[in-house]
Amino acid sequence: MRVHVLQHVPFEGLGSIDSWLRARRAEVTCSRLYESPALPNIADFDMLIVLGGPMSVNEKDKYPWLVAEQQLIQGNIWVGKPTLGICLGAQLMAAALEARVYKNRQREIGWFPVTRVAGAPICFRMPKSVEVFHWHGETFDLPCGCARLAQSAACANQAFQCGYRSIGLQFHLETTPDSLAALIENCRDEIKSGRYAQSEKEMSAKPAEHFLANNALMGRLLDYLVRHFNQEE
Repeated sequence: MRVHVLQHVPFEGLGSIDSWLRARRAEVTCSRLYESPALPNIADFDMLIVLGGPMSVNEKDKYPWLVAEQQLIQGNIWVGKPTLGICLGAQLMAAALEARVYKNRQREIGWFPVTRVAGAPICFRMPKSVEVFHWHGETFDLPCGCARLAQSAACANQAFQCGYRSIGLQFHLETTPDSLAALIENCRDEIKSGRYAQSEKEMSAKPAEHFLANNALMGRLLDYLVRHFNQEE
């Protein structure tokens, strides 16, 4: 399995997804867009993972490579290859499917629950309620033809699915203690007091078991995307 990763900043990496890929002996390539705007051809990989980042989908003047990146994501979804978008990655997926991306009513930073939304029978089944890690100030409209998978008190569209093979997550199931520490270190200025914003101490206080449970859910989601891909190949 050839997996390509779109990475927007050096401090937001694969987190627990790295061990999932290693366990499956995946051939992993990466576009580090903070270093070079070069992107691969869709034929060069079997699965696309789009990571998070502090920039906005709407900042195309500041980050011109967002245009070509969005086109690559759109093409990958259209040809039916597995696509996973996380936070900014989910927003890019939504934009690629012609949905609006805009500021959320409030910033959501920290550990807060999302609840399952009943989707079509083909959809990945989220837990009824699960506490996950958030770090975002923007949201998106549900793209036409897609199924909403999860919501939260602060944000209506937390996860969505397009067909069998494409899922966007506004939250970070891949978070590990190390990736959380890196995010806090590099984005500390975004932490503001608010109803849905925790302190550094609150965010870092979760036991290892909590991270591992989120990582296990990410593993099941990835297995779901790859299973459907392999079944139809």
